[in-house]
Amino acid sequence: MDKLFVSAIKDRDQVDAVFLVKEKITAMAKNGKSYLTLRLMDKTGEVEAKVWDNVDTIGALFDKNDFIAVRSKASVYLGKMQLIVTELKRVPEAEVALADFLPEAQRAIDEMVAELSSLLASLTNPHLRALLAEFFDDPALLELYKTAPAAKGMHHVYLGGLLEHSLAVAKLVDQIVPLYPGLNRDLLIAGALLHDVGKVREMTYLRSFDYTDEGKLLGHITIGVEMVQEKLASCKGFPPELAMLLKHMLLSHHGQYEFGSPKRPKTVEATILNYLDDLDSKINGIRTHIRKEPDNDSPWTSYHRLYDRYYYKENRLGEEAEPLTSPAETAPAPPPAPPSREGKEVKERKAFNNNPFAELKEKNLDLF
Repeated sequence: MDKLFVSAIKDRDQVDAVFLVKEKITAMAKNGKSYLTLRLMDKTGEVEAKVWDNVDTIGALFDKNDFIAVRSKASVYLGKMQLIVTELKRVPEAEVALADFLPEAQRAIDEMVAELSSLLASLTNPHLRALLAEFFDDPALLELYKTAPAAKGMHHVYLGGLLEHSLAVAKLVDQIVPLYPGLNRDLLIAGALLHDVGKVREMTYLRSFDYTDEGKLLGHITIGVEMVQEKLASCKGFPPELAMLLKHMLLSHHGQYEFGSPKRPKTVEATILNYLDDLDSKINGIRTHIRKEPDNDSPWTSYHRLYDRYYYKENRLGEEAEPLTSPAETAPAPPPAPPSREGKEVKERKAFNNNPFAELKEKNLDLF
């Protein structure tokens, strides 16, 4: 029997399928009765599930990061799909295909590693080339770097996401450098490839994506600077000022203190890295939000909680346009109105504030 994936679930479907448990939280309803809120996932996405009855018995059957088979009914609540679970059992790992449950980058990993190699070969500064070789000539570290996601929930949330995001920022660097004479291209490329390198130790990704103890206590920025310092010990004669400028780029790439940045950018290259990192992460996050939307007639997405807005998802201005007709031939249709913010958004905000998965609580970790 073929697996039913999250992306194929429709309203009112009877769902009998196996999922990976990303989150498991026991909560108390207003009537004093316990219930379970689960975040279930496979490679196509995530879905929230509720267990309202026999919570103690069912909850004892499984833990976070287990595979479970659920029998449930799908329904849309506040614009999001939700499963109401009636039966549940744990499934041994040996009985599942792991490739069905962990999302992967659409680009081939080998293709991206080849692009990384070409980028490293293009550097002309011998000190930065030697430092990056210390990172990427290390087979164990390269394996982690090409496997890790770039974040837990906001952008490039899939295996290979860190490599894809880092290469995208490096490509943006090569678009920017010709526009502003005097920029240190090699320093910018090094910053692009290393700004998130600490995520190989900040995050776990053998099951659902989560943070390690080191990640929660130190964060990827601190970890990344420590990793750079460790590798610099093997690079004899590395200029101290160049090392300082590179570490400043890592320390400031989140831009603002409220976004978890220990320092604000104080060089031109650090400022550019901050904006290019922000640009790529946001575009990926918005596109992911749009792709996850149900296939319906509305041209608008559901409310994006972090970015605090709806997105118009039928922008076809980049596609080949059809021949225009004259105003006399047809009157233009009025533009679709965005969803009413009054009422619906208030309810969604209240639901978000009470949502145990509210990622804003870990904004410093998960925004970039």
